[in-house]
Amino acid sequence: MMKKSIMKVLLNIFFIFLCLIIFLPLVWIILNSFKTNPELFKNSLTLPEHWQIINYVKAWNMGLYKYFGNSILVSSISLVMILIISSLLAYGLTRFYAKGSVIIFIIVLGGMALSEQVALVPLYKILKAIHIYDTYAAVILPYIAFRIPFTVFLMRSYFISIPVELEEAAVIDGYNSLQIFMKIIIPISKPIFASCAIVNLNFVWNEFLFANVFLNNKALQTIPIGLMTFKGDLRIDYTATLAGLVIASLPLIILFLCMSKQFVRGLTAGAVKG
Repeated sequence: MMKKSIMKVLLNIFFIFLCLIIFLPLVWIILNSFKTNPELFKNSLTLPEHWQIINYVKAWNMGLYKYFGNSILVSSISLVMILIISSLLAYGLTRFYAKGSVIIFIIVLGGMALSEQVALVPLYKILKAIHIYDTYAAVILPYIAFRIPFTVFLMRSYFISIPVELEEAAVIDGYNSLQIFMKIIIPISKPIFASCAIVNLNFVWNEFLFANVFLNNKALQTIPIGLMTFKGDLRIDYTATLAGLVIASLPLIILFLCMSKQFVRGLTAGAVKG
């Protein structure tokens, strides 16, 4: 018992240490976003003398709202399409045992091995050829394509854990496959949808490479590219730049706080089967 208690204490200390490593930089950014530049350079570890909320107003008015709106648009369309296509594909792979379904699943998983950097030049040429370069579609379509394999992998594991008897009972009641999927599978699969939404939104919202190469028009650029040019626009106003970072992080933080329970359930529910 003594040995178990010591191990438990050490484990708790270790986790507290990890939490500090994660949260201290975030706290540092938030505190310094309320300071003036002289205060920041004088001592970045103290509390602000006067809380400069104006930094957030300045960051927003200097163009962050445009990048924020672009990211909302691109992320929303990408996320909805990723979840719809991946859920339908994952459900079909787990329930319709057609010839070649295993091969299709292997091909889909093969997409996880394809690096964005390797596909960059071919994608650039394709987007130029079909005349959608420097449009929202130039980033939305690659985001959807690159996130489907991993999302299908997660959803397939979850759908396998759902008892088939539920669907058999629905068939007896006269439901077709689409009705079963819409009225039975989706309502009981909210945890995996929440998990996939958070994971994919984290990727799409923070993605830099495709947005940097495929979007030249400043009016179309998303948050990561906007923050890169932000420092130049503000003439190295570091505290306002930190305020911009905080604003850019809010959607992901809020989404995770709202869906944290569903997120954990979704990632662990399919761990036993699959």
